[in-house]
Amino acid sequence: VQLQASGGGLVQPGGSLRLSCAVSGSIFSRSDMAWYRQAPGKQRELVAGITTLGTANYGDSVKGRFTISRDNAKNTVYLQMNSLKPEDTAVYYCKLASYRAYWGQGTQVTVSS
Repeated sequence: VQLQASGGGLVQPGGSLRLSCAVSGSIFSRSDMAWYRQAPGKQRELVAGITTLGTANYGDSVKGRFTISRDNAKNTVYLQMNSLKPEDTAVYYCKLASYRAYWGQGTQVTVSS
């Protein structure tokens, strides 16, 4: 199983980005997915998660601004990020939870003017 995250970049405060995480292998539809982030000097934290049935949960700091979704036909999970703030700056990682956890390589998101 491999996870390939993409979509990060530099964006101004108030802007938007959409992250994608494409998963190889056949277990995607049977697995819960999540996005985490890690800022310099901080611990990795949960941003959003989505179950196999599409139920989503969010970290308090992103509620109302970020939306997680999944497309089982494309083996891909997305993170739509709106109203971005400088404190959202971090490396974002996708995670697949099956009988074990698999992590993507991370994609850098920088929010700065």
